[in-house]
Amino acid sequence: MMFVTAMAAILVTMILALLRARRGPTVFDRILALNMLGTKTVLLILVVGFLTARPEFIDLALLCALMNFIGIVAVLRFSKYGHFADR
Repeated sequence: MMFVTAMAAILVTMILALLRARRGPTVFDRILALNMLGTKTVLLILVVGFLTARPEFIDLALLCALMNFIGIVAVLRFSKYGHFADR
């Protein structure tokens, strides 16, 4: 029962992160909200993996966390410089 409550709380915070990403007010607030959404997705994958007794979900959560990190760094670099190329 406790894990179902945790899953519901994670889903509520994911919805709030989506609302913050939609509203803004700045680009960096939206990026931070998307980063939080990615982190909550990793937590949700881990809770579902625990509830279904599937330890291979840990690998999926790690992959999702790495992709989230790389994506956020790429978006921040693009928002700062306007391109991805080195000069």
